[in-house]
Amino acid sequence: MLTTGAPKAADADGRVSWTSRFAFLMASTGFAVGLGNIWRFPYVTGENGGGAFVLVYLLCVFAIGVPILIAELLLGRRGKMSPLNSMRSVAAQQRRSRHWQLVGGMNMLAAFIILIVYCVIAGWVLNYLFKALASGFAGVDAGAATQSFEALLGDAGKLLLWTLLGLLITGSIIYAGVQRGIERAVTVLMPGLFTLMVALVGYNIVVGGFAEAVDYLFSADFSKINAAVVLAAIGQAFFSIGVAMAGMMTYGAYLPQQVSIPRSVVVIVCADTLVALLAGLVIFPAVFNNGLDPAGGPGLIFQTLPVAFANMPGGHIVSVLFFLLLAMAAITSMLGLVEPLTRWLEEHKGFARHNSAVLMLTTVAVLSVLSILGYNLLQDYTLGGRNINGAMDYFSNQILLPLGGLLIAVFTGWFVSRQVCVEELGLGDGPLFTLWYLLIRYLAPVAVLLVFALGVSG
Repeated sequence: MLTTGAPKAADADGRVSWTSRFAFLMASTGFAVGLGNIWRFPYVTGENGGGAFVLVYLLCVFAIGVPILIAELLLGRRGKMSPLNSMRSVAAQQRRSRHWQLVGGMNMLAAFIILIVYCVIAGWVLNYLFKALASGFAGVDAGAATQSFEALLGDAGKLLLWTLLGLLITGSIIYAGVQRGIERAVTVLMPGLFTLMVALVGYNIVVGGFAEAVDYLFSADFSKINAAVVLAAIGQAFFSIGVAMAGMMTYGAYLPQQVSIPRSVVVIVCADTLVALLAGLVIFPAVFNNGLDPAGGPGLIFQTLPVAFANMPGGHIVSVLFFLLLAMAAITSMLGLVEPLTRWLEEHKGFARHNSAVLMLTTVAVLSVLSILGYNLLQDYTLGGRNINGAMDYFSNQILLPLGGLLIAVFTGWFVSRQVCVEELGLGDGPLFTLWYLLIRYLAPVAVLLVFALGVSG
């Protein structure tokens, strides 16, 4: 059992669990909704056919992402431990090789590497939230915005300070435990995030640029749909909802038996997609209303949008709300990355919850220095033709995640008994279960294998 000091919410086995389905949904949606959703999904949508891409994306989400996410939660709830130990437990129950635990270990390694890079970017967001509070970017032009961002990246000490602040916020939540920490945080942060997004969309409707943003995102141009776009949709669907990053399997370990996994997954995926689309309606009206470039990637947030905030009515308040929204998304995603690692330390070393949280966050903080230096002192150092952060991103996102997702699908579809799957999903052995079973056994592995092969060859 976790040493959380939390309310005694537990399942039939006496293990700590979510106190409500709402708490689980908020935590899981918060993990899925990250900084990539806020800027990458709207941009990819606009560049790949708008509404036509959204349709292809949704098809990929429900045909590939949803089946694997269901499988991951199923394994977590069945194993009731960290991903590595859950995989080992389920494999033992099914009399399969204990080496399947390596899949859980692979998921945790991916989470660890992603966290090292992600916590530094979360630090950027906190720095810009401070700037928004201080000045609202008043008087900032394109040159000043670019210079400010480059100065931040070049200052290792400042990057470390803001990275540590992000880790401190995340660590304090993890330190408090599952119910008193994660639950309390996400049940405030996620409704707050949705409220801020809706408020900013309403603001954009009033001040202008909204019609152009809607056209950019939703006008269906099916002529742009080709094999490359479909592949991009598969990749976006797979990575957007947090598959094979250890967080979902760990959150599944806390999921009470009476909560429906399939229904919960549909809610998580729909909320994740809704946030991504709302993000486009928050960002692009400001971009179009100020004649800026919508294809800015990360620079859109840290170099382009400050110029828009400087020129718009009420820009000071809007900039604060926007970067507060980003900070919420960053922290809730980091919670899902840190929790499985902390849980594993509790199980493997027998540490108390508090000690596990401190040790894990300290380790991440030390290693984050490598990512920080990759933006300045070590920016010319390369691994396999990529800079330090690019190499870590490639290894985690292009190799560990698709390979982990592929093996989760194969293990669940071919090595876990059909009866266990029926019991965990609560659908009965009817048409919906049969559809999921076919997808997890055949379509999902083939699609993910394609993404993996092309990612490695590319």
